[in-house]
Amino acid sequence: MAKDDGGGGPPSRRVERGPPPPSAARPVPLPVPGRNTLDGTWDRRLRSGDIIPDVTLDLHGMNLDGAWTAIDRTLERAISTGARVVLLITGHHRPGEPPVQRGRIRAAVHDWLAVSRHAPAIAAVRGAHRRHGGGGSLYIVLRRQ
Repeated sequence: MAKDDGGGGPPSRRVERGPPPPSAARPVPLPVPGRNTLDGTWDRRLRSGDIIPDVTLDLHGMNLDGAWTAIDRTLERAISTGARVVLLITGHHRPGEPPVQRGRIRAAVHDWLAVSRHAPAIAAVRGAHRRHGGGGSLYIVLRRQ
């Protein structure tokens, strides 16, 4: 018999619930490939700006196709010469009102690098230090050959 609280309302009921359905289960986060491929010394040197890039590529003024071709060729040359760090200058994201589209190259770079024929040779991609362009540039660290 349910307890009457004197409020005149219906008696309260306790509802038993089972485990949540499988679709409600939280997904297990997957590790990001290539994210922790550098040792602490490399990351410290990159963060402090103590790295001198072996190769620099400035993408200012390029369209998407031209930028993709330039990145591919630069990585090919860097890998063949044994370079370790490529500085990729993409430019800062500058918000604009439509129909002006800005930052399309910057937005596509990580995807391009992930599907690039050079992806196995890339150890890590990190944001550049302020002296190398900060938020408008990236370091591409190549694996030792």
